Amino acid sequence: MDIDRIKELLQAVSGTDVVELEIHDGSEQVRIRRSPRRTGGPMGGGHVGSTAAAGSSPQVAEAEEDVDLVLVRAPMVGTFYEGASPGSPAFVEIGDNVRQGQVLCIIEAMKLMNEIESDASGVVVKRFVSNAQPVEYGEALFAIRPE
Repeated sequence: MDIDRIKELLQAVSGTDVVELEIHDGSEQVRIRRSPRRTGGPMGGGHVGSTAAAGSSPQVAEAEEDVDLVLVRAPMVGTFYEGASPGSPAFVEIGDNVRQGQVLCIIEAMKLMNEIESDASGVVVKRFVSNAQPVEYGEALFAIRPE
């Protein structure tokens, strides 16, 4: 892949919330990986700033503006599950106290069940996705008000 094409790709993702882009063109490939804008957690969850993700809901944008909240984000593309199996209770509900490292949900990706843990100790104040809903990389899953 020539340098002009790579520069074009870099310019295309500049100014967006895209964190990683991988292009395959025949036998050539290029991967562009940028640091997330936010700090903390595997997805840059941490304390959030006022920058809303492209295509985010008004609820997510509102939570992102609240600097006292920690957003737990999807570390991968997959399907969100609130409990360990169909019919089992949700790992957490709104209003529950959670501790850092506590399992909040599962994301199924490529037939693997991945437990998603809390980035902070505190109270779950919002859940942004429904059970069995597909989620995107970096999508907000929960908002937690730290202790």
